[in-house]
Amino acid sequence: MSETELFDLLSNGYAICRASAIDNGATLFSLFLAGLAGGGSHCIGMCGPFVLTQVTARLEHVPAASMSEFSRLTGAALMPYHLGRMTSYAGLGAIAALLSGGITQATGFKYLAAGLLLIAGLFFLGYAARTLGLRLPGLAPSSKSGALAGALGNLARPLFGRPLGWRGYVLGLILGFIPCGLLYGALAAASSTADPVAGFLAMAFFALGTVPALLVVGFSGHIVGQRWQGAMSWIAPILLIVNSGFLVIMAGKMII
Repeated sequence: MSETELFDLLSNGYAICRASAIDNGATLFSLFLAGLAGGGSHCIGMCGPFVLTQVTARLEHVPAASMSEFSRLTGAALMPYHLGRMTSYAGLGAIAALLSGGITQATGFKYLAAGLLLIAGLFFLGYAARTLGLRLPGLAPSSKSGALAGALGNLARPLFGRPLGWRGYVLGLILGFIPCGLLYGALAAASSTADPVAGFLAMAFFALGTVPALLVVGFSGHIVGQRWQGAMSWIAPILLIVNSGFLVIMAGKMII
């Protein structure tokens, strides 16, 4: 492949991604907001222990003579791990959008996308209710989800001993498949685009939204992470409720 052909390929790819991002900007923003809210309330409790374990293991492999503030920061950032999670989420988003797009084209049923947005809104509303101490029927984790999470944990366990480089990336890939309601809601919203590129970008934005809270845990440790979670415990429900309403409005515009 010549340099000109490679440049044309990259230019066309950029144009496709840009067009999908513009056409589905509202969904991308909504999922970033959902990731930001869910990351500050839910992900700290669920993924925080994974982050702390990796930070500890990474710093243990830095020689004392080489220890510096920069090495501490890079060790706590866990960029390969977060990139692995983002890859899994984005891949799932692309597949979900591809499948929903096929159904839409086969049936011409215009209400499918609106229904998926409503499902996403219900999942986010359910997480807002859980944060407020309420329980909505039908949104509790199933035993099958727990079994899958346990299997993925066993698969990832050997990588925790030295989560550096590609091992940290693979760890993120594996743990990105751990089931949770917040992820289900994000996938439902990504599916509503019926466009694999948009689904990929939407879930990448969702993953990006979850990163700040986990960076706080990695940089500051478990105590500060708990304080951050406490501060977000009243902000996150508001953001998730607003986001849920935003998705319902988007669904309504599709069917009116």
